[in-house]
Amino acid sequence: MSYKWNYKAPTQEQVDAAEALANETRISPVLCRMLMNRGITTAEEVRKFFRPQLHDLHDPFLMKGMDKAVERLNQAMGNRERIMIYGDYDVDGCTAVALVYRFLQQFYSNIEYYIPDRYDEGYGVSIQGVDLAASHGVKLIIVLDCGIKAVDEIQYAKDNGIDFIICDHHVPDALVPPAVAILNAKMPDNTYPYLDLSGCGVGFKFMQAFAISNGIPFSMLIPLLDLVAVSIASDIVPIMGENRILAYHGLRQLNNNPSVGLKAIIEVCGLKDRDLTMADIVFKIGPRINASGRMQNGSESVKLLVEHNSEKALEKAEQINRYNEERKELDKRMTEDASRYVEDHPEMKTRSSIVMYNEDWHKGVIGIVASRLTEIYFRPTVVLTRTDDLVTGSARSVSGFDVYKAIQSCSDLLDNFGGHTYAAGLSLKVENVEAFKMRFQDYVDQHIEPEQTLAVLDIDAVLSFSDITKHFCIDVKRMRPFGPDNPKPVFCSKQVFDFGTSKVVGREQEHIKLELVDNTSNHVMNGIAFGQSGQARFIKTKQAFDIVYTIEENTHRHGEVQLKIEDIKPNANSPATVQS
Repeated sequence: MSYKWNYKAPTQEQVDAAEALANETRISPVLCRMLMNRGITTAEEVRKFFRPQLHDLHDPFLMKGMDKAVERLNQAMGNRERIMIYGDYDVDGCTAVALVYRFLQQFYSNIEYYIPDRYDEGYGVSIQGVDLAASHGVKLIIVLDCGIKAVDEIQYAKDNGIDFIICDHHVPDALVPPAVAILNAKMPDNTYPYLDLSGCGVGFKFMQAFAISNGIPFSMLIPLLDLVAVSIASDIVPIMGENRILAYHGLRQLNNNPSVGLKAIIEVCGLKDRDLTMADIVFKIGPRINASGRMQNGSESVKLLVEHNSEKALEKAEQINRYNEERKELDKRMTEDASRYVEDHPEMKTRSSIVMYNEDWHKGVIGIVASRLTEIYFRPTVVLTRTDDLVTGSARSVSGFDVYKAIQSCSDLLDNFGGHTYAAGLSLKVENVEAFKMRFQDYVDQHIEPEQTLAVLDIDAVLSFSDITKHFCIDVKRMRPFGPDNPKPVFCSKQVFDFGTSKVVGREQEHIKLELVDNTSNHVMNGIAFGQSGQARFIKTKQAFDIVYTIEENTHRHGEVQLKIEDIKPNANSPATVQS
């Protein structure tokens, strides 16, 4: 893959400001510049960034509707009403349902949970789900990670004597459902100071407010933070502000004392006894929770997440792991089919977006396939399939392009849609598919910037190997958890050389294990370049080259630092040329 390296050298004013902050904080000026780029400009803000404190969480009652939501929940419990916790079938929805159910179950027994079936009911609140609630005598439904667009369904529930409290974080339409209370910081009349909570995060704030109103100590909420961290990582929400506090302490909980269900998932993932990161959630834990909703029903994941018995939890986790294996095989096959189609139709590569429709594709995996195609072709991508009389689709985007707005521009062609900047879902009638393709393409053509369709490596700083001290590496590690708005730092070093011991490794000899030196240090830096064995011949010529990398801890040698090399290019002064 050919990457464009993007580095903007700091101005003298920025260098001076970073030096001043470094003198106050005893942190490297390089890292201070990176913190300032993240909006952290004072010593106090640096302290809060490196040591997030739970007491800095916002007052939940700042969220509009919170007082009404707590009042209605207290009323329901006081009157012994049947309560249903209802949520989406993805990771965010399942963790949100598990969190609220587990917390309330400690104080109240007349409660149940429900996850709609992806295939029978589709996304969000369904008439079928409301009917089931009515048949169970439910009088209050708390819906999490969906519901903000369910106007007709919640009106139907109201007509049948069922109240709704909506805990959502998706963008609302002008017309909102007739719920008793709506907790959503993205509402136009929002009064909450932080806009980017996950669906599970909104549920946590609701339970925090409920605890305050009933004199329940905050310490009883802390064991649930592992679920919040899993939701934040999996739903790709920003990891700054309040989310950083929740993710930081949630990861601590996940590493030190995870719930029984998450502990079982960690075991089947092969992550036991490891220092878990947000990346482990994104690539290992989250997909397994998601697999249940994709292949069967998300309620199986919730059963696992609320389980108290370790042996039963392990059995459930192993079943979900089997679903994940099926899911991986299915999405591999579908991605290969989709990529083959693009390669066979070269005109698709010249378009600014990709929209693909195949009525035989599996509905539960189209979101993953859309993500894969976006990674391969660097285009906003929509993957569509057919379910009975409706076409359903998942959209994924590239850096800086709002795919939700692109889909919203086609709303008159759609039956339903929802989502975020980088991920969205939609449904439409079969006869509208071609018109949607054209309209979506037109919108992207008009709004996307050319550089957004390139593979770009954004470089935070240019380093010499002498800059990579033990203290520097510790401070980079302290910047975790990484994610949107706080990405893992990416560095560049120029004029580096093979120490003479670099070699090709891997089952298929596809990686390079590197030992490198530069002109500033006698220290040999270890590195790994995955999938870049084609560069080995050039590296062995002893000519200088430049590298872009992240700084990692070698999991096989505890405490040892290695460079995870993202790209290699000849140094500008080197006579050789090489494809990256």
